[in-house]
Amino acid sequence: MKYKILSGFALVSIIATPALAEWSFVDGPTANAFIQSNDSTLELQCNRIRFAPAGYEDSEDIAAKQGLSIRFMKDGTTETGAFQVGQDNAIVRIVDNFPVEISFNSAQDYDFVLDQLAANASVNLSRIDQDVTYGIFDLTGSSAAIKSLRSACSGAEQETANYEPPEGAVYCGGGAVKRQIEYVILDTPDGEWDALLTVNGEVTRAMTAYSFFGNAEAPKGFVVALLGEDRSETLVFSDGGRDWLEYGDYQYEKCN
Repeated sequence: MKYKILSGFALVSIIATPALAEWSFVDGPTANAFIQSNDSTLELQCNRIRFAPAGYEDSEDIAAKQGLSIRFMKDGTTETGAFQVGQDNAIVRIVDNFPVEISFNSAQDYDFVLDQLAANASVNLSRIDQDVTYGIFDLTGSSAAIKSLRSACSGAEQETANYEPPEGAVYCGGGAVKRQIEYVILDTPDGEWDALLTVNGEVTRAMTAYSFFGNAEAPKGFVVALLGEDRSETLVFSDGGRDWLEYGDYQYEKCN
């Protein structure tokens, strides 16, 4: 964990102003609370954040540095706490060709971030190694939106808990955080969800996509893509006696 609470620290170098917009909540398979300005968007999901900055070059910068500083402000100049996103506590990647997605490894870390977002007046998303701001968002109304999000996510967790964990091939590996991943294709689909994916014991419904790459040539050994209900993407490969999958920015080898 990399977070801190401050009794009061003046950020005299910040001259940007919060994005003026309203927080909204959307229920459904992928519940989310979000705020959208003219040129940037901040979206909170059950276990991850998606941030679309004003320019694609900012997304590339965040992904290249594999980090983001989330700074909580009680007013326009006073920082009350911060969370430093990095490779040791989250997966940082670009998704859907533009937004940066931050998937937290620890529910405790994400709870801290949500608590601070609900309690403060604004949030500053900045570069981890310099005082460069990617975006500042007004948090007025965030408390109600986050409360609705947490309620929806709690219900989704209860529903997922009713599913039996998959019993299939197990894949192991990862970077700083090791993961064990398992999936199974269901004989009887649950609506559009025809697969179950387990990551470190947490089960997520997924849909299969055998034509994931469209008209483009698929990579050698590609078998199927698993598109998770949580918007995760898992690519399964098998070639020359080797079985592996790609999840986030890492490859995982079959280990059973």
